[in-house]
Amino acid sequence: MKFRLALLLILIVSIAPAPRSWAAGDRNALVIGNAKYPDAEAPLKEPINDAKDIAAELKRDGFDVETGENMTGDAMRRALERLYARVKPGSVALIFFSGFGVQSARQSYLIPVDAQIWTEPDVRRDGFSLETILGEINSRGAGVKIALIDASRRNPFERRFRSFSAGLAPVIAPNGTLVMYSAALSSVVSDTGGAHSLFVSELLKEIRAPDLMAEETLNRTRVGVTRASRSEQVPWISSSLAEDFSFIPGARPPASTQIAVANPPPRPDPVATPRNDPPPPAVVNIPPPPPPVKVEVPPAVVTAPPVKGEGSTTVANLADDPTIKSLTSKLIDNPDDASALYRRGQVYASKGAYLLAVNDFTESIRLNPKDVEAYNNRCWARTVIGDLQSALKDCNEALRLRPNFVDALDSRGLVNLKSGQTKNAIADFDAALKINPRLTSSLYGRGLAKQRNGSISEGELDISNAKAMDPNIVKEFAGYGVR
Repeated sequence: MKFRLALLLILIVSIAPAPRSWAAGDRNALVIGNAKYPDAEAPLKEPINDAKDIAAELKRDGFDVETGENMTGDAMRRALERLYARVKPGSVALIFFSGFGVQSARQSYLIPVDAQIWTEPDVRRDGFSLETILGEINSRGAGVKIALIDASRRNPFERRFRSFSAGLAPVIAPNGTLVMYSAALSSVVSDTGGAHSLFVSELLKEIRAPDLMAEETLNRTRVGVTRASRSEQVPWISSSLAEDFSFIPGARPPASTQIAVANPPPRPDPVATPRNDPPPPAVVNIPPPPPPVKVEVPPAVVTAPPVKGEGSTTVANLADDPTIKSLTSKLIDNPDDASALYRRGQVYASKGAYLLAVNDFTESIRLNPKDVEAYNNRCWARTVIGDLQSALKDCNEALRLRPNFVDALDSRGLVNLKSGQTKNAIADFDAALKINPRLTSSLYGRGLAKQRNGSISEGELDISNAKAMDPNIVKEFAGYGVR
């Protein structure tokens, strides 16, 4: 009897499913490091080194890797097509991207170095949707799809259009996908200034650990980044993997997952055990759970004080925003950090806290009276809350400091539109569109102004063209109080 039980256990273990072993050619990766963006004040220091080291690690792990540095839109498109062509049914496809990413219409876009982004529709024109990339890979039959995205940086494009959302958006990915962002959704982090980003440093450390499944590798990376940043940077992970996969070939899941049936308990001895006693419980050998990870959380930072007219609920909700917490922490250390004030004002405005935004832009201007961007943003924020006279002064000052500043012309057009000065609004929107014919907000605003001025058909044409370029433009203007 004992022999038959032992034989049964051997058979069970032998037929238990083992993790699939992908042969050479079944692991394909595209690794991109974009650092030299002409619109940025200086090249990013981390993406090139990060891409090189990630590519080297993936090659050691059996991936067929193509690496690209400072890729233009055409170069990224061709590289992606080559990746799609290499995908075989049931294979593994991985993309790593380090550079600038922008979210638009609830999707995340990877930005090539030659992108010309002045309005939100330009993001969708020049950027590469992560959802589209994963969908294309999936359509080729890839069994495992992995995206590692280190693009949660403050980018140079967001200040050019008002309805931006910082950081990256959640991805709706097909089954069998593992996605990791270097930071939480809708949050940004700064370059460390070192050879590698914190995210890649921790990822390289964990990816080399033996006998880890990919999900565990990324979870440990997330914990490492969270600890090292004192919870200021918390990566985001989404997984729908349906099978075990490890970055290191040959790694196996824990033994407890390989045995389908535990050893049954021995039958009780009728002599040694009273008849009415229940048999001893079966002993199932389950490995103990890992100890809880203690994440150090920094003391709560002081948020901006409530402002008259701004609900305390709004302020309380913003207190937990990771970007605002990080910027507020910087301002506690250095109250005269004009860049942090300007950035926090942008975030406040993007979340509808316009009075808080006006306060930060005002402080930024106090520290730098020639901050034309802050004047323009304060003009827009004041316009939204109806402080139109002060808004007009801000826009005029921005245009005095920088004549033909397209964003300020667009903002002043909105001021005049809300003030009922339709002819002035049309003139401002006309001037902005001469500089940038794809400026959707000016096109839509001009359409409204023309209709109010009696040119119904011309206004309808502008409005129709603007809606075709950006279907969200009507909702955006409604948020400004303009319908």
